[in-house]
Amino acid sequence: MTSPIKPSAEKREQRLKLLDDHIGRALAESERNGELKSAPSYGRPLDLGDGYDATPDELKMPMKMLKDAGIVPPEVETMREIAALRDQLAALPEGDERQALQRRMAERQQALALRLKKLRSSGSL
Repeated sequence: MTSPIKPSAEKREQRLKLLDDHIGRALAESERNGELKSAPSYGRPLDLGDGYDATPDELKMPMKMLKDAGIVPPEVETMREIAALRDQLAALPEGDERQALQRRMAERQQALALRLKKLRSSGSL
């Protein structure tokens, strides 16, 4: 007697195969029409913009585990803070508030640079 889980697993496998077939047909059609060659990134690796390629091999799995768990490394949080400060600065006119924000951004950039330098020298990055 077969278990009740097996038929659903087989159905899932069949649906995935059908989806793969559909994607394959769509890609083949796009290639025949020349749509793929007109893409700006055609023939080049995808740039996912998430830093994966720049991450050392020994840190890729731990970083992925943190990402999947929803945990953001403090360095990334600092980078986000710097980006937000940069956006705020772009909207501010000259004045005391702008200078204070520029100092804050410089402090955060320096703290980040020191942290990254420490990680590199310790071999953690």
